[in-house]
Amino acid sequence: MTAFQSLKTMALAILIATLVGCATVGQDFPTHNVDQIRIGETTRSDIQELFGEPWRTGVEDGKRTWTYGKYKWSAFGDAETTDLVVRFNQDGTVSSYVYNTTE
Repeated sequence: MTAFQSLKTMALAILIATLVGCATVGQDFPTHNVDQIRIGETTRSDIQELFGEPWRTGVEDGKRTWTYGKYKWSAFGDAETTDLVVRFNQDGTVSSYVYNTTE
């Protein structure tokens, strides 16, 4: 293998490692609105107006759950995560929420 081929192979390996070493899942959401959530008062419509469509929806302990989040991992640095999980009462108001971020 010539020196040029070795350099070319090494450059390709670095490019592949860089591409494989990073991943982002989820979507951005307006985190500055989190302080507007009121337990027992804020409705699903309010949450949708404040944060947009949830990234994931589900049910936890019988309660509808909406998740907003963006998760970014890198093999070459610290992970960056931000998420908001909102649980709703049967009447559609917020029963609880959790907001976490690494920023």
